[in-house]
Amino acid sequence: MATTYHVAKNGLDINEGTYDRPFLTIGMAAKRALPGDTVTVHAGEYREWVKPKEGGLSNNRRITYQAAEGELVIIKGSERVQSWEKVEGTVWKAVLPNTIFGDFNPYVETVCGDWLLEPWERPAHLGDVYLNGMSFYEADSLEKIKNPKVRDMVLDHWTKETVPIKNKEQTKYVWTSEVDGENTTIFANFHGADPNTELVEINVRKACFYPEKTGVNYITVRGFEMAHAASPWTPPTADQPGLIGANWSRGWIIENNIIHDAKCSAISIGKEASTGHNDRTNRKDKPGYQYQLESVFKAAKIGWSKEKIGSHIIRNNVIYDCGQNGIVGHLGCVFSEIYDNHIYNIAIKREFYGHEIAGIKLHAPIDVHIHGNRIHSCSLGIWLDWQAQGSRISKNLLYDNNRDLFVEVSHGPTLVDYNVFGSKYALHNDAQGVAYVHNLFAGKFALHFSTDRSTPYHTPHSTEVAGFSATFGGDDRYFQNIFIGGQTPETVGTAYFNGYPTSLQEYIDIIDAKQPCDHGEFMKTKQPVYISGNVYVNGAKAFDKEKEKLDCPEFDAKFSIEAEGNKVYLNISMPENFRKFNPKGHNTTTLGRVRIVDADFENFDGSFLTLDTDYFSVLLGSETVPGPFAGLDSGNNKILVWG
Repeated sequence: MATTYHVAKNGLDINEGTYDRPFLTIGMAAKRALPGDTVTVHAGEYREWVKPKEGGLSNNRRITYQAAEGELVIIKGSERVQSWEKVEGTVWKAVLPNTIFGDFNPYVETVCGDWLLEPWERPAHLGDVYLNGMSFYEADSLEKIKNPKVRDMVLDHWTKETVPIKNKEQTKYVWTSEVDGENTTIFANFHGADPNTELVEINVRKACFYPEKTGVNYITVRGFEMAHAASPWTPPTADQPGLIGANWSRGWIIENNIIHDAKCSAISIGKEASTGHNDRTNRKDKPGYQYQLESVFKAAKIGWSKEKIGSHIIRNNVIYDCGQNGIVGHLGCVFSEIYDNHIYNIAIKREFYGHEIAGIKLHAPIDVHIHGNRIHSCSLGIWLDWQAQGSRISKNLLYDNNRDLFVEVSHGPTLVDYNVFGSKYALHNDAQGVAYVHNLFAGKFALHFSTDRSTPYHTPHSTEVAGFSATFGGDDRYFQNIFIGGQTPETVGTAYFNGYPTSLQEYIDIIDAKQPCDHGEFMKTKQPVYISGNVYVNGAKAFDKEKEKLDCPEFDAKFSIEAEGNKVYLNISMPENFRKFNPKGHNTTTLGRVRIVDADFENFDGSFLTLDTDYFSVLLGSETVPGPFAGLDSGNNKILVWG
């Protein structure tokens, strides 16, 4: 019979966990909960790492952890410190016994691992200091603590441009630490605040809600605020713990939470350590690419399959102020659904940098559905890397990111439909076999291809590896999108593909004319692209072989995105003849098969796909217009796109 356990700040862990005699800690309830049970946590601040001992048995027999309805419940990986001593001026120190950290001291542990590029000149630690909720910057000496400098610009490593720091005054709040055999001493500049009377907290724990063992399935976590985890760097070749995460399990639901201030990653649905843990960094004998390939096969040996791993739901969460990722996952993310989340301020402190940073960063997101999310003010919005086969990015709002979308070394079929990409850098395309349909692109493109990294592709809707291939560029579809130039001097539109063939038969004929040939000619020959029914305004440039298009490069679309509290409006003007331009809709048949994988664009269950609902899930009629919005009209439009 299912049991509901209660946790409250007036409880005791020797109690029975009833409403009248609640437990004091969530951890005690986690030791007792069995499949079908519910843990209800009442108002208060819980400074602990919850480590679920048991999981559920199915969707109908899961273990649920929830905040009591209408009550504010906060789980923190930090502890409050009120033993500060003044050193000099506005600089204070706190001397803490190492015993408060146990076997994990964030002021010894560093941000390190594969694909981490900066900082090289000094370590960045997993610790942090918070003053009334605001995180500090780490400095490498006491002298820099005494004389902090305000920074207002920083280099964006991908665009190679200097970009403004959104809260430059925050950069003057700095800390450093010294650790010996008995104590950890933290120095911090509080600029006039008294740290013994204000709320000052420091990172202590690696996570807030994360099982230590794998295979803890069918857990629901809802309604909490969670913050201040010393979560480590999470590349795809390492163990990937987050502030909260499933740790190589199946069937988690993470919903309606507020999650913030993870040192690296907030929500993890990634791999575990036995399939490789920073071997490139530690062994130095092979590139990370090679170790990542090996991790795919190691994962298969320990049960990487639809029946055992993935199928998580992450929905209706607010995720912000994290150093690396809002949501991260390699291999363990398969068959999951991520929707209606608000993700912002990811990796904008720029205390460290590497190739694994984004609001959502997934490797091998097979059949993952990312839809209805609002992602902004991030170093990168969404990054799908390797094996994005069967994944779908749909009806998301992205803006004010350094880059919106990056799809890398994948062969498709991947569907990107009915999204708003509103940043100055909209798309980094280093993949093939992707269908971009009914999107709005307001920023530049970058087109690359990687012939030196063969990556796996799979039997459709499965983790079974079917083969390997490099990515050659092309085999993409661009149908019924709106391309808006003007935000950037670089090219916006599909002109990057000028000179590419326009059908698989044309491609085959080009290869066949070079007989006798084999591997080499396939590597060098441009793949076909399928481009039709798009709109180009504000200087956006069309593919030179696109026959059906609305090409109005001189038209000013007056594009902007305005956030007003929790509401976001999109302003756009369309040419007079826009409503009369009605290209035919698309489905599994019209999108065709992708070349390398030899697979169709279809629904996750393998059924026929029809693109018949817009950004707002409005059912489309027989006539469609380009872009994400069925109601978009000629002239000026102001559209509520969030809130």
